[in-house]
Amino acid sequence: MITLSKTEKQIIKNSIRDIKDFPKPGIVFKDITTLLNNKEAYGVLMNHLYQRYKEYNLDYIAGIDARGFIFGAALAQMLGLGFVPIRKKGKLPYTTISEKYALEYGIDEIEVHIDAFGEKEGARVLVIDDLIATGGTANAAATLVNQTGAECVECCFILGLTFLDGIKKLQDKTDVYSVIEVK
Repeated sequence: MITLSKTEKQIIKNSIRDIKDFPKPGIVFKDITTLLNNKEAYGVLMNHLYQRYKEYNLDYIAGIDARGFIFGAALAQMLGLGFVPIRKKGKLPYTTISEKYALEYGIDEIEVHIDAFGEKEGARVLVIDDLIATGGTANAAATLVNQTGAECVECCFILGLTFLDGIKKLQDKTDVYSVIEVK
């Protein structure tokens, strides 16, 4: 199993900015824009993800709207794989399947093209996003991948908020990997 050194973890962790009271009072938002514009930190992260997943025999990388696109598309290119966007409802132009999930105040929905993972039954798919909190979106994404006939082999997150139950809930469905855990 490929792991980051303490120094590499610190480089990534130090590049993520905390924004207090965003988007509402009491929330500490983890801003990854400072990770993206830090060439050393972004390089360490993407090299780590490449090393981790190069032997997984993946067929596709699926990124969750929208920050998962940033990491997913880059990783797919590095691994020589196709990239599939998992979008918010109404954003994809072709026939889709969708999955609803609960938010703190209401319900949201994501979707994927019905043919997103090609004709290969059981295509091996890695789902990636920037952060897992309560796990609603990630659970819906893994469900969608599996509903297409593909297999969600793992969900990867740059940050895993371990003080929330999202990781535990998702582990019932697929393997979960967080590059950095926030307690």
